[in-house]
Amino acid sequence: MSSQPSNPDPTPARGADVVLVHGAWGGAWAWRRVLGPLREAGHRVFAVSVSGTGERAHQSPKDITLQTHIDDVKAVIECEELSRVLLVGHSYSGMVITGVADQMADRLAGLVYVDAVVPTSGECWSSGHTAATQTDRRALIAQHGHLPPAPPTGMGLKADDFDWVARRQRPHPGGVYDSPLAFDEPAWRRLPRTFIDCNRPALLTIAASRQRVREQGDWAIHEIPTGHFPMVSAVPALLDILLPLAAQVAEDGLRDEDSKSS
Repeated sequence: MSSQPSNPDPTPARGADVVLVHGAWGGAWAWRRVLGPLREAGHRVFAVSVSGTGERAHQSPKDITLQTHIDDVKAVIECEELSRVLLVGHSYSGMVITGVADQMADRLAGLVYVDAVVPTSGECWSSGHTAATQTDRRALIAQHGHLPPAPPTGMGLKADDFDWVARRQRPHPGGVYDSPLAFDEPAWRRLPRTFIDCNRPALLTIAASRQRVREQGDWAIHEIPTGHFPMVSAVPALLDILLPLAAQVAEDGLRDEDSKSS
């Protein structure tokens, strides 16, 4: 008969709560390749498809605004009763996670911008785009009521990965394009913020954000020599950043719980 350990630990270490938000034309599917490793490391991970995207593309885009997408992410955090969340946004969803941070900062432990838009208060998603891009996209929205999927060209994807992304993309709600985001910048800057710069090749529409985070000077900045979809094209390198961040959030949470109970 085997003996039981004399001092079993009944309370295994708790992982972090991680929420992943995709970029334009995407969905929760975009994060498929990072979900397993994050969960295997003990973290609770939720990939969100915001309204009108991914498997929710059947929803009418008519009344969807940036605030709708912010509310989608807030609802996941509230309904799953998450706390000390590591909130991760890709591309367009830099707008979304900034809005969430402004409206429920007390539930967040940190923000990660994966080659994502970094706005200032009052800006729209469109603000960082060239005049030509703005004109083209507004014309598409006027014609279709949404932004049709843009082929993932110029993003450093191998042929199989290009096809994997392209066949999953869905139209993006047009109402978010010129939705301004007003937020408390000093409060937002008190949260730990990480920017992941994917620059081989570098996507032009993220250029202003790359420059901004370096000028602000209070970011943790990581570079990955890959294109705009590191969750597809550079999974190990992306996990090398996300896993330590999540582990640190979990460790800080346990330390806080210990200090409250002592």
